Amino acid sequence: MRVLVVEDEPQMARVIRRSLAKEGLAADVANRGEEAVAMTRGCDYDAIVLDLMLPGMSGLTACRRMREQGVWAPVLMLTARESVADRVAGLDSGADDYLVKPFALAELHARLRSLARRGRPERPAVLVVGDLRLDPALRRVWRVETEIELSAKEFALLELLMRRPGEVLTRLELIEHAWDIAYEARSNVVDVYVRRLRDKVDRPFGCASIETVRGAGYRIRGQ
Repeated sequence: MRVLVVEDEPQMARVIRRSLAKEGLAADVANRGEEAVAMTRGCDYDAIVLDLMLPGMSGLTACRRMREQGVWAPVLMLTARESVADRVAGLDSGADDYLVKPFALAELHARLRSLARRGRPERPAVLVVGDLRLDPALRRVWRVETEIELSAKEFALLELLMRRPGEVLTRLELIEHAWDIAYEARSNVVDVYVRRLRDKVDRPFGCASIETVRGAGYRIRGQ
């Protein structure tokens, strides 16, 4: 394995690098987020150890930039913060796992081995269908460069449609994604919210990306 270690504390970076070398791994070191993003353009790393708190570009932003440029190497994010919000933010930015400082090097190695076994399926941090973009972490949606304000339910429905572009989703599937199990599945609530979605993401832009498939459900055009 070849690993990129992104850590601005020199001593910590050296310790991690030496420990990986002892395990038979090749390791490169970057001290800043901008440097790490540039390095991933020129090298196909098997894994990335990325500190959350970096000078300049943060680890969250660096991870998002890597994913946006098509870098799918597993990312293990290091953080000195133990809050759930910070861990969630890291995972939503495209990271695959996290490790709270201080940590045992043996656990770092084990987590890297685990990530390597999973492989690198493409999981874009930002969903893109045509000129429509949706950021699940930031809960924001854009058509080209225009941001669109959506309610929580509208956002949930659009996210599911965009995760499965071109695929017909039944009303039941959409209800199960956005409402709890007690909701009445025979309700026309999906039709109401799809109509609202179209009024916000399609009609103002002269588009018809959300399609009704008669007798089946709804889908969003893949192009």
